[in-house]
Amino acid sequence: MTAIISGTRPEPPGAWTATLAFGYRAILKVRHVPEQLFDVIAIPVVFTLMFTYLFGGALAGSPGRYLPFLLPGTLVMAVLLVSMYAGIGLNTDVARGITGRFRSLPIWRLAPVAGAVLGDLARYLIAAGLVTALGVIMGYRPPGGAVGTLAGIGLLVAFALCLSWAWTALGLVLRTGQAVMSTGTVVLFPLTLASNVFVQPRTMPGWLQAVVRVNPVSHLVTAERGLLAGHPAPGQIGWVLLAAAVLLAVFAPLTGYLYTRRA
Repeated sequence: MTAIISGTRPEPPGAWTATLAFGYRAILKVRHVPEQLFDVIAIPVVFTLMFTYLFGGALAGSPGRYLPFLLPGTLVMAVLLVSMYAGIGLNTDVARGITGRFRSLPIWRLAPVAGAVLGDLARYLIAAGLVTALGVIMGYRPPGGAVGTLAGIGLLVAFALCLSWAWTALGLVLRTGQAVMSTGTVVLFPLTLASNVFVQPRTMPGWLQAVVRVNPVSHLVTAERGLLAGHPAPGQIGWVLLAAAVLLAVFAPLTGYLYTRRA
């Protein structure tokens, strides 16, 4: 008994250390089940290729002329549509009772949730990298160069990380991961389609222009176009950062409250 209790008990991990550990867990889940990356890879490739060659000739005269306008939009679509995985994974952990085990550990209570959100960073970077690389292969050269491209990806990833807290809250409310994905798709597709991703708003009916102007996706796409073109729009970037801060301020505490109650 003396041998067992002798020595100093190690300190519990800090909040950041525990969050990083669960972020690594999220990445390991992808490594062990690589099929999870199917849509992360397929969505950027299909969207960029299909919309460029389907609409390029009709809307801009040629796919090459349309690509500089479209690519920032498909970049946004590709990343936002994979932002639901943190919510789906959290819902699955709750359904399987894994969160009960996490609660018994001497760690920060929300580390499993924050780690899942942080772990999705790899998905965002893969999706963004695929769209950018595919655009370069198709002949697009961002006038903003590497700096503008990296700044655009950074802004988009920051917004997606804040948005993912909305899906984690949803994952704690709905019963299944499939329901989280279905609900997220129903929300995101209208937001991305009723925006300035594919065409200029001036070509739309007046009532639809009003919708597009207040659509947060439109502001995000405009900010991305400015950064990739080498002409940043400070007002649009500020609007995106403000929207991201609001999402984080609203849904991160809500997720914490729901997680504490349901877990």
